[in-house]
Order: sequence, then C-alpha cells, then structure tokens
Amino acid sequence: MIKHIVAWTFADAPDKPARVDRVVELLTACSGLPGVESFALVRPQDGLEASFDLLLESTFTDADALAAYVVHPLHKAAGAYIAEVREARWAMDFDPDAV
Repeated sequence: MIKHIVAWTFADAPDKPARVDRVVELLTACSGLPGVESFALVRPQDGLEASFDLLLESTFTDADALAAYVVHPLHKAAGAYIAEVREARWAMDFDPDAV
C-alpha cells in the first residue's frame, strides 16, 4: 500500500472558490481509477487550522498503481489545470508499513 498526500495553495483572486471547485471536480474523476483504494479531497474547515486551500489524501494498492495513476489521461488533465491555477504544491508518497 502507498499513501499519496498532496496539498495546494491557490492565489487569492475573485474566482478562487470556482478554481478550487474545478480542481475538486477534475480530481474526483480520478478517484475510481484502477488501484485507488481511498481518495479524499479536504478543504479547510471553519475554526480549525489550515495551511493549504485543498488537500488530497489517497491510498493506492502499490507503487505501480500510483505510477499508472500519475500518467492516466484524467490525472494529466487535472494536473495541467492545477498547474495553471495553483500558487504552491506539496506532496509526499510513502509506504505506511515502512514508517
């Protein structure tokens, strides 16, 4: 099993909420790809600390499934849009059994 965690910030702009909504829509389309075991998109919650505008917490069956996800056309389309609208991105992949 491989955990894939990604967080983004988006530039403050009048259309920022719509941009985040579009990112959620594009990434949600990836949630049913082969090898995806869990897939959660999390937005900041009122009254709780948040350093990011959006976080993806996902689990893949193995490293090969994650590698296939990365090059899948749905993910490529999401990534292209995100690259246009994000300010910053952080990511970490890890094997929970090796921690």
